[in-house]
Amino acid sequence: MAEAEVLHNIKFTRARGNTDVATPSTDEHIYSNISYSETQRPGSKQPAASNRRSGVTSERVALLVLSVLLAAAVTALGVTLYENTQTKKSLQKLEDVAKHISGILSGTEPCKVEQPCKPPLVRNETCPRCEDGWEPHGGKCYFFSSVKLTWNESRTQCKSMRGDLVVINSREEQRLLESKVREKMDNFEDMFWIGLTDSENEGEWLWVDDTRLDPSLTFWREGEPNNWNVENPDGQDCVRMGEKDGPKNLKTWFDRSCESPQKSICEKPEKP
Repeated sequence: MAEAEVLHNIKFTRARGNTDVATPSTDEHIYSNISYSETQRPGSKQPAASNRRSGVTSERVALLVLSVLLAAAVTALGVTLYENTQTKKSLQKLEDVAKHISGILSGTEPCKVEQPCKPPLVRNETCPRCEDGWEPHGGKCYFFSSVKLTWNESRTQCKSMRGDLVVINSREEQRLLESKVREKMDNFEDMFWIGLTDSENEGEWLWVDDTRLDPSLTFWREGEPNNWNVENPDGQDCVRMGEKDGPKNLKTWFDRSCESPQKSICEKPEKP
């Protein structure tokens, strides 16, 4: 228990002129203050500083509890919002898939290039007949490669795309290709390989599908083929085509060494 300091006044008397005997009439009154401590009695008030410390401690505990509860509430709210967002995304994906399938079945949804266009799933030929980068015409898809490769390398490239070097079967097809190539050429030597060669037997021109060249459907430039062997002793056994600024008379075929790097034209059938 706390101790309290008690102050008492004690009076002493001293006789005048006599230090041994003191009388009431001649007493000289002397006062002295004496203080001592006594134990504080039960029920007395505690110091104010102790009360303040207890109040501050209680406030801190309450604030800590509130902070923990608030953090837990925020975490729970975040988890709930995240789960709701994921659920909405999943539902949206399911709706998109359902719409896409419904559109294909009804014939109003365009197909992707990679998807086969087979009736009756697709109506009115809404799907493209050729893949991206290929140009359709007359039931065929044409690819004009800007990469310069040898004749054999060019053919390998076409085959890797499920096609082959182009085989020209009509004047209409020659006219189409001549027009396309003219637009893509940068200069006179910027020509394109086609699928015609006499590498097996000199003078016997064969297409890559093993059909013989039809004499009525030849489009040699004047003076071609000449099998010029100055550049390559093996001569010129492969055919390229192109005319940048010459006359538009369809005569744009030139024989060339098969090892000469050139651009190329690939073809394959349109998708059914």
